[in-house]
Amino acid sequence: MILVTGGAGFIGSNFVLDWLAQSDEPVLNLDALTYAGNRENLAALDGDSRHRFVHGNICDGELLARLLAEHRPQAVVHFAAESHVDRSIHGPEDFIQTNIVGSFRLLEAVRAYHGQLPENEKNAFRFLHVSTDEVYGSLAPAEVPFAETHRYQPNSPYSASKAASDHLVRAYHHTYGLPVLTTNCSNNYGPYHFPEKLIPLVIHNALAGKPLPIYGDGQQVRDWLYVGDHCAAIRRVLAAGTPGETYNIGGWNEKANLDVVRELCALLDELQPRADAVSYTSQIVFVADRPGHDRRYAIDASKIERELGWRPAETFASGLRKTVRWYLDHPDWVARVTSGAYREWVGQQYGQAAGDRSR
Repeated sequence: MILVTGGAGFIGSNFVLDWLAQSDEPVLNLDALTYAGNRENLAALDGDSRHRFVHGNICDGELLARLLAEHRPQAVVHFAAESHVDRSIHGPEDFIQTNIVGSFRLLEAVRAYHGQLPENEKNAFRFLHVSTDEVYGSLAPAEVPFAETHRYQPNSPYSASKAASDHLVRAYHHTYGLPVLTTNCSNNYGPYHFPEKLIPLVIHNALAGKPLPIYGDGQQVRDWLYVGDHCAAIRRVLAAGTPGETYNIGGWNEKANLDVVRELCALLDELQPRADAVSYTSQIVFVADRPGHDRRYAIDASKIERELGWRPAETFASGLRKTVRWYLDHPDWVARVTSGAYREWVGQQYGQAAGDRSR
């Protein structure tokens, strides 16, 4: 069995579904079900004896110790995190509690559990910490992409909290010998993505006839990674990664935010055109940039390819088409997650026009 934290969130739920599609090894899934955690993401596993869901928080050390002792997982895959930069700017405390304190409590529980394992199980055990490229800070247009050796320069409360958790994981390896693996990924996209991030937000707003809000001039560059490729990379790192090592996971897809939105609009124009035949690009609006907005992220994913043989299977075009198709095919899921609380958040973040105006 493996223990997955945050397995009802976007990347975590995709990983759990992917894991059980590839393996019969059971999953113990621990999630606090905050606003972005959704049991509906795991509906395909209802009645599947290989999946056990536990509603709980990684800050609860007693719960963690009990689950580890009872289920004796051979690995922990740690996704649980607050992950939205905008929310961290408005309310950083939740990010400190979950991403730093929660990771510390999890590491402490795993350290105690690992220490009492028989030698063969101890040697086989792995703790995989899922992190972000945002810990490295921002790149100038001509700078080389982030390698694993790039120094940490986090610029938001979110990225600072993830940087802190990365350092804790590293320290537990060097101080206590815990067999840890760290992955730093670029921007994920795909099914089950809560529509506060760029791609699902644009799809949702476009279909609802609302403005498509673009921060600043829209020239912020990100590397885009299809979530299915990310799941495959994590499986590979868990199976063959060297304890104590960090592996950057990227899609080799640098795109400016405005170009991403235009590509989304072109796909929607093709797959579900507006009744008036006007392009969805007519709904693009530019809003005030967020404080401290990093200009460019780019991942050098050559280490994981060279050492572990992983490379993304999807191009940005193929992954984006799959993503748009999924949202078009699952309007009920979108309707249920975009509740009143979600509309209030969008209105607060981008202005009431972006949250409320119809076409």
